[in-house]
Amino acid sequence: MRAALGDDAEPRDEIAARLGRSAPASRGSLRTIVADRLGRGSQLSIRWTKRALNNWLRQAGPIFDQSLALEMLTFMHGDVREGARAIREKRAPAFPSAR
Repeated sequence: MRAALGDDAEPRDEIAARLGRSAPASRGSLRTIVADRLGRGSQLSIRWTKRALNNWLRQAGPIFDQSLALEMLTFMHGDVREGARAIREKRAPAFPSAR
């Protein structure tokens, strides 16, 4: 979906062709094409899809936050320094937490 909203991951002319339009001159106009197409679509289907995605995001948000916090705590551990040192020295790591 990011590509359809103007990301350079996919050429705009290919996206526009799939949408049945010519390539727009600017990123903003590509967003307009996508918004226009969604606006002409089944509003009930779009509404329920949006609701389902928002519910999923509400549930996944706290899980992502906790995962990120735990990852940050891990970055402060001695295992990270040992892992980086082992890579630089091209040897197997000896993690402090595994002793």
